Amino acid sequence: MTNQSITLKAYGKINLGLDVLRRLENGYHEVKMIMQSVSLHDVITITALDTSNDIIIRTSSGKIPCNEQNLAYKAAKLMMETYSIQNGVDIYIEKNIPVAAGMAGGSTDCAAVFKGMNSLFEIGASEMDLRNLGVKLGADVPYCIMGHTALSEGIGEILTPLPKPPACIVLLAKPDIDVSTKYVYENLQADTLEIHPDIDGMICAIEKQDLHTLCTKMDNVLETVTGKKYPIISEIEHLMKSEGALQSIMSGSGPTVFGIFTDTEKAGKAAALIRERNLTQEVHVAEFI
Repeated sequence: MTNQSITLKAYGKINLGLDVLRRLENGYHEVKMIMQSVSLHDVITITALDTSNDIIIRTSSGKIPCNEQNLAYKAAKLMMETYSIQNGVDIYIEKNIPVAAGMAGGSTDCAAVFKGMNSLFEIGASEMDLRNLGVKLGADVPYCIMGHTALSEGIGEILTPLPKPPACIVLLAKPDIDVSTKYVYENLQADTLEIHPDIDGMICAIEKQDLHTLCTKMDNVLETVTGKKYPIISEIEHLMKSEGALQSIMSGSGPTVFGIFTDTEKAGKAAALIRERNLTQEVHVAEFI
């Protein structure tokens, strides 16, 4: 082991399009969605411990657990068991991605631990090896290991890399509400959805680098549940669009809303208005990664 410590960026994700095709017999849902990494990220520092095989989790946030409930802890434990790692690890999570936000914050920290320990302990596992391990801990983890732009199918584990979409400014706003992903999926009427996003059309627009067409096709069927329960989501979307966003939708099961802008000043003005009107103070300006 050459390095005793490693630091990685764990990027948040948004869903440019999210469709649910049906509920499966095992209780999961078959999805078809376009996942996109954004520049807003957590910073994960993993330090090998010579004296013990403990897993220590520390964080800058009071909102996430520092015990075996944390996905980063579970990732470290799974790596230690799978690859017979004798050293313990100290994992420090500098939290910048909003918690319980529909941005895969826990999953991306988990993915960073898989990648970081693979490198730190010179294991030599392939990305696919890590993705196959990651799916045991959550449907978003394999994508977070891969990152960038991807079509996600199955329960989220079947990933096809896509070209990077055209450059733009992504305004992120997370209202001060907590949304249970379990609640959203349990209350989704997957069989009676009348409108499904044109995911194939979105892929075509990405391949043509056509931002405007891509934006016209963006949609998220989970808004039929989360948006109905929390009107603030559509309030933020309407504000972003009135201030020049080409499109604004919810990410994942929510409640984070993102808007796509081509003008930095307009994005900044929208961010200021969201704060001024007390819709939320948790607003970030980002871009695609």
